[in-house]
Amino acid sequence: MKCRKCKAPITAEKISFRDECPFCHEDLHVCLNCIFYDTGKSNSCREDKAEYVKEKDRANFCEYFRFTERQDEASLKAEAEKRWKDLFK
Repeated sequence: MKCRKCKAPITAEKISFRDECPFCHEDLHVCLNCIFYDTGKSNSCREDKAEYVKEKDRANFCEYFRFTERQDEASLKAEAEKRWKDLFK
């Protein structure tokens, strides 16, 4: 798990409503850190029972929140290029 703002590793096992990044003090319990966050869905959330959250980058009280373990785009691109090269050696 990483902070979405400073990319610092987050070691907490469970993120509570008021938790902040220990390095940059950014809220952690936000939609942008959630595994259900998806801009292509209604309310930008894949969990259809979740209540509407206006500010996706601010702390909220959503009970469906699950901290994402998404990789950043640079590491995804590097991994894809490596697989491509391995496939076509």
